[in-house]
Amino acid sequence: MGSHDDALLAEQIAYYRAGAAEYDRPYAERQDLQDLLTVTEDLPIGGDVLELACGTGQWTTMLAARARSVTAVDAAAETLAIARSRAASPHVRFVQADMFEWQPPRRYDTVFFVLRLLALTCPAEAAREEMLSGRSAPAAVRRLDDGSRYRIVKVFHDPRTLTDDLTALGWSARIRTVAGKFTVGVGHPRLIPSASFR
Repeated sequence: MGSHDDALLAEQIAYYRAGAAEYDRPYAERQDLQDLLTVTEDLPIGGDVLELACGTGQWTTMLAARARSVTAVDAAAETLAIARSRAASPHVRFVQADMFEWQPPRRYDTVFFVLRLLALTCPAEAAREEMLSGRSAPAAVRRLDDGSRYRIVKVFHDPRTLTDDLTALGWSARIRTVAGKFTVGVGHPRLIPSASFR
């Protein structure tokens, strides 16, 4: 990564640290996000789960209910503090780490991540974003209640292109759009039998 990309990722972490108290507000305000929280019911989650970018633990409690164990990783101490209080369980372990540098100490049965605000949404959500041009990585601007502005990485994918990209890398993937705006999928290396996914 270049220095510009490093600066963008550092600013993104600063955004999540500064906005931890505001992070869950969209889930309370938007019915589509409340409905999205139920998507785990259709996903093949089990065994030992690695949750990347766990944020405030919105999904961690749901994962813990279906998994043998959950290792939840996030770079922001402030969001992890909220996640720890929300998903307190002897089966959940929280790790503060930069996902680009952290090395898992073991293998996991399931890797789960939700990047609604951080990076990955479908093109229908693009109209809601203030995108920045002329960057080496796609970026958008986010504002907090205090008026402060932060740049974050924002990549838009449609299910077909994402499926094709994963297939080219040797994965089998089933990806779909939920509620016309969220990209949801299951993928696994081709050598592993396909899990059911509606």
